[in-house]
Amino acid sequence: MLRLFAGNTPGYKRYIVRTGAFMSIYTAINLLAILGVFDGIVGRPIGWTLALAVAAPVLGQIWATLALLRESDEFLRAIATKIFVLGTGWTLALASAWGFGESYAGAPHIEAWLIYPLFWACCGLVTPFVRDSR
Repeated sequence: MLRLFAGNTPGYKRYIVRTGAFMSIYTAINLLAILGVFDGIVGRPIGWTLALAVAAPVLGQIWATLALLRESDEFLRAIATKIFVLGTGWTLALASAWGFGESYAGAPHIEAWLIYPLFWACCGLVTPFVRDSR
């Protein structure tokens, strides 16, 4: 999707800064968790604080993307929206199929947080096939 917005527009530059900031926070919190910094709160009610702290930058990155769409012209907005809808559809279909596979076919459990990276992977996969705004 970034290929669509490639350029030096002020909106695109703000998107890059915002996404970089939010994903840096996301990465830092997860890295600290992997290193065991939060081991004392994992599995306890206070662990929800950590869960929400990691989820907050995801929400921020979605906001950054929506802000980029708001600041774009009609054509780019339509193309990006189509990519988002197709990416969301594929994500929902794949997550549902896997969930039913877990329930009925003994597929191994996959953590729900993987749905967010799956969404972006699906968006990346559908992007080359979105050629117009219809």
